[in-house]
This record gives sequence, structure tokens and C-alpha cells, in this order.
Amino acid sequence: MQPELTDEELCRKVASHDSQAFEELVERYQSRAFRLACSILGNEADAHDLSQDAFIRLFESAGKFDGRSSFSTWFHRILVNLCIDQQRRSKWWKRMLPLTGAGDDPDAPGIEPLTQEPEPDLQAIRGESAWQLHTALARLSPHQRSAVIMQAEGFSSREIGTVLGCSESTARVHVHRAVAELKKTLKDV
Repeated sequence: MQPELTDEELCRKVASHDSQAFEELVERYQSRAFRLACSILGNEADAHDLSQDAFIRLFESAGKFDGRSSFSTWFHRILVNLCIDQQRRSKWWKRMLPLTGAGDDPDAPGIEPLTQEPEPDLQAIRGESAWQLHTALARLSPHQRSAVIMQAEGFSSREIGTVLGCSESTARVHVHRAVAELKKTLKDV
């Protein structure tokens, strides 16, 4: 039986346009990339699109991977940068084109589709808690939000720093400030 290739080896194969190696990397990273993008953006549709964009970037720029960091860190940096860019673009559009009417409550949660869950009360409580967390995360700076979400996903401070393009200690500061702000915001709710 042939040993499984490392992510770095697969990336080198992708650089030479090996579609099977690309598919293997997509399979390994797809769900985590989606979860991370969804956590940062708070929108499943955008998260789906941006995680796919990150894989396209991976395919196009695999030859630029130089091995100074792990493949995982390199790939997640691509993804987080795409998410931060998306947030910057969407904030510009929100200022130029308000999406709510004059009488709409801007703080009201979106309308959720009906569900077939057997316990609607529990589902409502979970939905409200998720909305409160989403709102609290949205108040953080993009780097703080990315750092705290990546830590929740199991990234080390060193990996977070590499992905965000800052030092390990700055990454820890981003996480610390994000957690403190989340605690403060969620305590007031």
C-alpha cells in the first residue's frame, strides 16, 4: 500500500496541474475552509463562494508555495485574506446602498426558514444565541474575529500569526482582545 502524501507534496503536484492531487487537497480542507469562512463572514452563501475561490487560488498559485510555512497555514491565509477583502467590499456597499427600508429595525435578526426540528423552543433558544454570537463577532475588527475563530478551529498562536501576517504575540493579543470584547458584549445581552 502506498503511503499517503503530505499536503506539501500534494501542493507540489498541484503546481504541475495534477488534478487528482488537487481533488485530494479539496477533500482534506473543504469542510474546515467552509466552517472558517462561514464563521468569519456569518453568511453561508458567501462562505461557500469564498471557500471555492480559495481553492481556485490554490490551484492557480500552488507553484508559489515555498514551504516556509505549512501548507495548512499558507492555504488558510489565502482564505482569511479573501474573507477580509469580502468584508471590506461589503461594508462599502452597505454605506452606499442601504438594504433596509425606513421603518425596518436594523438590529432585528433575519427571518429564518421554517424547520422540521422536533423541539421548536430549543431551536428558538439556539437561534437567538447564535444570532447574539454572530452580532458580537461582527463588532470585532476583522483580525480579531479571524484570530478568535481560528483559535476555536484549533489553530496555534503561531499559525494564526502567520495567517494574519503578524507576530505570534500579536496574534495572542488579537485573540485576548476578541475574547474580552465577546465576554463584555454577551454579558450585556
